[in-house]
Amino acid sequence: MTDISPGVFKSRRRGNWIRLRTLILLRWWAIAGQVSALVAAQRLYDLDLEIGLCYLVVGIAVISNLVAAFIYPENKRLSETETLLVVLFDMLQLGLMLYLTGGLNNPFSILIVGPVTVSASAISSRSTLFLGLTAILIVSLLTQFHLPLRTDMGFVLRMPTVFLFGNWAAIVIAVVFLGVYSRWIVAEMDSMSDALQATQMALAREQKLTDLGGVVAAAAHELGTPLATIKLTSSELAEELDDHPDLRDDALLIRQQADRCRDILRSMGRAGKDDLHLRTAPLTAVLEEAAEPHQDRGKAIHFEYSANTHAPDSQPTIYRRPEIIHGLRNLVQNAVDFANANVWIESQWTDRHVTLRIMDDGRGFSAHALNRIGEPFMRRRNATPDQRRPEYDGMGLGLFIAKTLLERSGATLSFANGANLTHPDQGGPKRHGAVVEVTWPRQKIAPDARAAPGENQPIRA
Repeated sequence: MTDISPGVFKSRRRGNWIRLRTLILLRWWAIAGQVSALVAAQRLYDLDLEIGLCYLVVGIAVISNLVAAFIYPENKRLSETETLLVVLFDMLQLGLMLYLTGGLNNPFSILIVGPVTVSASAISSRSTLFLGLTAILIVSLLTQFHLPLRTDMGFVLRMPTVFLFGNWAAIVIAVVFLGVYSRWIVAEMDSMSDALQATQMALAREQKLTDLGGVVAAAAHELGTPLATIKLTSSELAEELDDHPDLRDDALLIRQQADRCRDILRSMGRAGKDDLHLRTAPLTAVLEEAAEPHQDRGKAIHFEYSANTHAPDSQPTIYRRPEIIHGLRNLVQNAVDFANANVWIESQWTDRHVTLRIMDDGRGFSAHALNRIGEPFMRRRNATPDQRRPEYDGMGLGLFIAKTLLERSGATLSFANGANLTHPDQGGPKRHGAVVEVTWPRQKIAPDARAAPGENQPIRA
């Protein structure tokens, strides 16, 4: 399994990819809305406002926008601190506008929630908390300190106290709820995005290893003939050089090194070309290949194969896809990591389905996390800190990657804990740990035996 450190993803800062131009455009929309509201209040509703001060506050926002637009390039991206300062400026500017136009008696006071929502989706939780508390402080002050809304007749427009308190409570609740809601949603999206990126990295790594194995196998096959020729020629030379011991030893050395090259290439690959038959393999071979890296980790891995009474006697031949092998390997790795001494890999097939069951004799999945297994960046299994691998502590990427890759191949996964899954007629240790069941429709994983495999294609550099 690919080692993916949490730092790879935690190092990313959301505030670092927000363009200043985006916030400038949003502020122009806010300025246009404020100017429109001032014109409507003065011309349509004849409200007596401190219009000079109001336009001064709007002018400050206009000047800040013009300065930012002309000084900084269009592709300027803000750091988290810079984003915090920009959003805080907008909040204070809006608060000052509300102070000049009736405080919470102004129906536009609900807009104070906007900067908090923006910060929750763009910057850290600490910065969002700071802006949320600032927004609550502003609306609390506006309940007591503000210039009254007056008509041109001198009447003061004021909400009843109970409605004013309700407006304050609604804004506070909106700040808290929308801030937390936006933060949770964004955090969930970030976790899923990072986990999917890790899945793509794992699959790309497995695909590279598979391709490399094919290239090595092709080299082993193509070099077989010249190596055999070298060996034959050197043997004939050795027989003819009996009268020259030094030259005979050189010929024997050439033959020995040819044999060595043959053995090295044989150990690096088993097939010659991109043989289409090698894209499939018996189910047992694929399972053993997936479990091979974990055979010597101190835990016994037991393979059990059985055909359903309604299924053909011969085991199915399935696709040797990188995502299948890598997904199964992750499941086996998870079982080996948390098993006490034994891991069982059971397989069963019918004419319609192929089912695998991976079990161990460990402590099993924790009850509170059982329904969340397969989600990224969650703590895995019920393990003590010394049992967890530091590079995966708190991530849960292994099961997520396995689940994602296997589901991509058409599989359905289920997770459970087994009290004692040992069959009555079987001896050995009890299977009371975690159980992962993987089921494929047979047509999804097994090629049609009646279809011709096609023509082999050589691998070209």
